Amino acid sequence: ALSPFMPVVSMIPPLALLPMLFIVFGLDELSKVMLIVIGITPMLARDLEHRAREIPAELFIKAQTLGANSWTVVLRVVLPQLLSRLITSLRLLLGSAWLFLISAEAISATAGLGYRIFLVRRYMAMDVIIPYVIWITLLAWLMDLALRQLHKACFPWAEGGRE
Repeated sequence: ALSPFMPVVSMIPPLALLPMLFIVFGLDELSKVMLIVIGITPMLARDLEHRAREIPAELFIKAQTLGANSWTVVLRVVLPQLLSRLITSLRLLLGSAWLFLISAEAISATAGLGYRIFLVRRYMAMDVIIPYVIWITLLAWLMDLALRQLHKACFPWAEGGRE
């Protein structure tokens, strides 16, 4: 039902909403979390909708032939397909999530990696900025690795025979 609105909502720049988020949720961590959620949810929803439309009709027919009702089809056919893609989509959107977090911290935080980077930028202290960038990169890589391992453990069939 919300499909026609997703392309429109996904075109709203999340960083433009940041002042409103600060007003509604305050300057604490909740506004940063909400920025990340608002930033990645439309793209995530569009990707999952696209994946749901790609599920072959034969799978539905086979499940119904074997006696599956609507809920069984959703739980046993659609959900495993979408959960597999959800993890992959989250991996792809990690970069955007980090961008939103660093931006929010740079604007209104008193702590955090983004705050520290923007604090020392006025001194052009590259020797301080580069370790923070390396730390962020390491954290993002570890998150990606954890999601890859989770995907491999939970959905080995989704790898397509790749080792």
